[in-house]
Amino acid sequence: MAKIKKAIDSLTVMTNIVLPNETNSLRNLFGGELLSKMDRCASISAARHCERRVVTASVNHVSFNHPIPEGGIVVLESKVSRAFSTSMEIYVDVWLDDPINQKKIHTNEGIYTFVAVDEFNRPIPIPQMEPETEEEQQRFDAALRRKELSLILSGRMKPADSVELKKLFGS
Repeated sequence: MAKIKKAIDSLTVMTNIVLPNETNSLRNLFGGELLSKMDRCASISAARHCERRVVTASVNHVSFNHPIPEGGIVVLESKVSRAFSTSMEIYVDVWLDDPINQKKIHTNEGIYTFVAVDEFNRPIPIPQMEPETEEEQQRFDAALRRKELSLILSGRMKPADSVELKKLFGS
């Protein structure tokens, strides 16, 4: 597949208001509710990138840095940070939007991996992704390090075979 896509091609923005039935005893958005919203947003970005059906392969990282209160407006922004042969990493940023005070607070972020699949749910090749902005380049480079680390931790790569992690830690 020779097609190369840009990260912006997969940009997905979802906006919701936090309802009472989505909150915990502190009247903040449940973490699980946020994870579900993030997974949906990331899946749309993945499908936009590869123009195929996609499945969640893993949730690689999620941070809960700031609570999102009941009645708060939550904005999720996702896009592909790097594409591999059949999988892609999706970065999701979460914002608390306060239009009254004209403030946006970056509350959370997450990194998901999706795989494109055919009608038999077998992985299929996807287009590569070319970063354009400085942030996209940083996330693109970091995605390869995260992939190598994941392969090492799962036993599918020997630490000595890691190119990117050697750059970080020397050897």
